[in-house]
Amino acid sequence: MLFRFFYFSIISSIFFLACSDTPSFQLQEGDLLFQDSDCGAFCEAIEAVTEGVNGYEFSHVGLLMKDENGELKVMEAISVGVVLTPLDSFLNRSFDTENKPKVVVGRLKSEYKNLIPEAIIFIHSKMNATYDFVFNIENDSFYCSELIHLAFQNANKNKPIFETPKMTFKAPNTDRTFAIWQTYFDDLNQPIPEGKIGLNPGSMSRSPYIEVVYEYGKPRISR
Repeated sequence: MLFRFFYFSIISSIFFLACSDTPSFQLQEGDLLFQDSDCGAFCEAIEAVTEGVNGYEFSHVGLLMKDENGELKVMEAISVGVVLTPLDSFLNRSFDTENKPKVVVGRLKSEYKNLIPEAIIFIHSKMNATYDFVFNIENDSFYCSELIHLAFQNANKNKPIFETPKMTFKAPNTDRTFAIWQTYFDDLNQPIPEGKIGLNPGSMSRSPYIEVVYEYGKPRISR
């Protein structure tokens, strides 16, 4: 799950050139970009409840797809809705101690790549949809991991390739809801969807259908 990315400052004085340090690596349409985003208490709460692949902390995920001009961009569901974002803008959101983007590339294993075209067709049908602020997997709004999950489930004859565990908004090993979430849902005048089915970029990154093929930088390790 990834929420309210107006906390980001996407404008950066550094323009990172994708794959510049590893010329042999090439991004592909359908690649998943798992991001350790620095958006404050929201991201920390997301990362606290689900560990990502290799123990990494992820709070956002996007999917690479081509725009109308054939250029690879990152499809993501953020506060303004479902959009295509330039790759450099996506990569320039958060950096590790070596000033490298905290982004890891996941790729469908070869036997599942046939799902990508249908998944992208599904996503095209949802472009410009609104963001799912209440995290309801049954409505027609979407948060980041939700849309990607539904796209590949649709492509896989309605069989999910990502787990949909019960969501929690509580601090680990406690019965205490994170204060940031209590305030968030109070402001929306909505009940906290504790225990409802949902997704998180961390658990998504551990899907047996995908493998990590590249790391731009080093996300934080779960504590």
